[in-house]
Amino acid sequence: MVEVILATTEQIPGREIVEVLGVVSASVAMARWFGADLMAGIRDFFGGRVKEYEKLMRNATDEVFKKLAEEAKKMGANAVVGIKMFSPEIGGERRIGEVVAYGTAVKLKEI
Repeated sequence: MVEVILATTEQIPGREIVEVLGVVSASVAMARWFGADLMAGIRDFFGGRVKEYEKLMRNATDEVFKKLAEEAKKMGANAVVGIKMFSPEIGGERRIGEVVAYGTAVKLKEI
């Protein structure tokens, strides 16, 4: 099974880009549950980290990387370079968190 290298850098040490396949992107939207909002409200009042949201965003980030690798593999890539991410809030009052990632799907060879 071919592993897809994911990198925020434009180059991978010890590898050379032999073909640029194009832009690849993935997104994951996750709804926050009532309990997390309740706990966040309490933490907002007293101060401190909102661990419920941190866990939600960590899970969404892990999932978006998996999806990005899957999409790149479908294109025949063995790496995605120059990865950028952003996290808009969508859904208005429903407070749905989204993580979006994109980069350039490439084929690498060892040098």
